Amino acid sequence: MYFTTTRIHQELNGGTFHDVIISEAHDPFSDHPFKGNVDIDALENLIQEVGADAIPYVSVAATVNLAGGQPISLANLAEVRELTNRYGISIILDAARAVENAWFIKQREPGWSGHSVAQILKEMCALTDGAAMSAKKDSYANVGGWLAMRDPELAEKARNLVVVYEGLHTYGGMAGRDLAAVAQGIVDSVQEDNIRARVEQVAYLAGCLQDAGVPVVQPVGGHAVFLDATAVLPEIPRAEFPAQTLAAVLYLDSGIRSIERGAVSAGRDPATGENRYPKLELVRLTIPRRVYTQSHMDIVADSVIRVAKQGKAITNGLRFVHEPEALRFFQGRFEPVAQWQHGVPAPRPGASDLILQELS
Repeated sequence: MYFTTTRIHQELNGGTFHDVIISEAHDPFSDHPFKGNVDIDALENLIQEVGADAIPYVSVAATVNLAGGQPISLANLAEVRELTNRYGISIILDAARAVENAWFIKQREPGWSGHSVAQILKEMCALTDGAAMSAKKDSYANVGGWLAMRDPELAEKARNLVVVYEGLHTYGGMAGRDLAAVAQGIVDSVQEDNIRARVEQVAYLAGCLQDAGVPVVQPVGGHAVFLDATAVLPEIPRAEFPAQTLAAVLYLDSGIRSIERGAVSAGRDPATGENRYPKLELVRLTIPRRVYTQSHMDIVADSVIRVAKQGKAITNGLRFVHEPEALRFFQGRFEPVAQWQHGVPAPRPGASDLILQELS
């Protein structure tokens, strides 16, 4: 399943992205424990359709962000490995949240409960040919990441590009302090108590919202709670970006900064210029590691619940004022299609007029 920055890099390099995730991933309320799994039949059909030589690699995300932070199972990854071996295709692991994925394998996949997160993570890596890691996620760093490859010749090509664009391959343009932070972050990230506390904080927020009837993507992921924006704001058409609208309303209600993960993130079809409308139209409430307390989660829950209770009264969404050519969700600017007359949530008496002034 696509991720925004991954997809744009593939497309800018002349690639064509194909989604081969299982169908359950597109159902926000399916309770499948591994909605990040690859559809093996769909992948093999694609290989036979376009030819193995046209596929440089299969990108496997662990976890799958835009499905709601959903993990892939080790059994499924092994099936992908067996299939790609037959066709001579590499697997590249998007390892930004692989530690969380390993934790879910430990909790949900038969036969792995007695293994440590570090051991499971090593098994995941053993089934792949390379990995790209954003260290700002599981590894707690402020910046940077790393690239790993098994093929020495491919690694040499990558090192050459790093020298051209970033700096020597031993630091890749990163300061020594940041390299040390990444190294320590890797050590910390696989500690059992650390990842348990992380995932349980996300689960706590999700539980508060579910108890109040707020539609949340199931099962709950490890780094964020995902809201089903089309269910919260059912009167807003997809062309007016329900998820972007919900994110704006939450910010006006309480100052909470969430992010849209729907049509705005999906961008436009390069061939037709039309908006892509993915099956999932979500708002992601991402929780930074080692930052917030339970009281912060309660404040977030109060705001989301307040907005959700008035969602049906919000009938107008947003439109672009400025739309960048690529990754428009980063720098796009919006305005209301029409002034929101009713249902804009007010966190305190007298705030409705201020909210309406900002939106108009």
